[in-house]
Amino acid sequence: MTLTRRDVFATAGAAAATVALQKSASAQSFEFKPNQRYPDASIEILDPSFTKYRLFSSSVEQVATGMRWAEGPVWFGDGRYILVSDIPNNRIMRYDEANGNWGVFRQPSNFANGHARDRQGRLISCEHLTRRVTRTEHDGKITVLADNLNGKRLNSPNDIVCKSDGSIWFSDPPFGISGEWEGDKATPELPHSVYRIAPDGKLGLVTTELAGPNGLAFSPDEKKLYIIESRAQPNRLIWSFDVGADGFTLSNKTKLIDANGPGAFDGMRVDTDGNLWCGFGHSGAPNAKGEELDGVKVFNSEGKALAFIRLPERCANLTFGGPKKNRLFMAASHSLYAVYVEARGAV
Repeated sequence: MTLTRRDVFATAGAAAATVALQKSASAQSFEFKPNQRYPDASIEILDPSFTKYRLFSSSVEQVATGMRWAEGPVWFGDGRYILVSDIPNNRIMRYDEANGNWGVFRQPSNFANGHARDRQGRLISCEHLTRRVTRTEHDGKITVLADNLNGKRLNSPNDIVCKSDGSIWFSDPPFGISGEWEGDKATPELPHSVYRIAPDGKLGLVTTELAGPNGLAFSPDEKKLYIIESRAQPNRLIWSFDVGADGFTLSNKTKLIDANGPGAFDGMRVDTDGNLWCGFGHSGAPNAKGEELDGVKVFNSEGKALAFIRLPERCANLTFGGPKKNRLFMAASHSLYAVYVEARGAV
């Protein structure tokens, strides 16, 4: 095919516009060199049962960069884009899968952290600065869903998930009010908690048992709720709770996964087979091979380690997206990474 002068200028203009967009959104970019050979060596199989989930000819890609602390990814399949919080920069970023465009979706964002979509496809957000949970209506208006319990302000809603009955569950540690980096420093008025917003809008306390409750997710049948305790000592933990027949009460608190060392879990998602895909960061020394230990850890529903996806940055949170919900998007420090797998997100 022969390009005309007009084609060349059009192509160059589009490329320049994309670069300008990325630079305008840039905070700190991180260079990444993907593995050239298949299978991707950064996807480590720890148990043979994971083999069926790894695609031989799929490798980890960096699809966007330029954030200071990436969090809370949420997929919008109807628009083929993903939103990612860049908390310290007080903005939400948007990556368009169809054309690769990357730019600001909302700024200021009230230092938003975790996101989800409700059963009507609306954006649900945890905001640190305003210490509330909000819903973005289809016309763009913002509705406050929760900001206090019995007159006492929430701490800093962190991660969030929607249940099939229309209820919304979120964790509320004090991370966003512990300093000026991700909100405004303030004294907590309530204990570290997990809450449920009922379909009728009433806010209910689920548990105050965990130190620094963080990521949370339901099993595919919604009979279990998994919660990351990110301030557990001496190691970070993931707990499993049985969800009662009333759809609200939790029981049978069980330690499912132990980080076993200086690493920490953050956010997580569950696939249709019930496996837990967990964002992981490691503050210790590299392993015996000299490899850094940041990325995504995958466990089955019994807590057995299945795989480790190594990333060059600490992974805070992740979600499944793409037309078939088989593309794992990973929000890691400055960048958004993605890899196709033979697994599908449960929600």
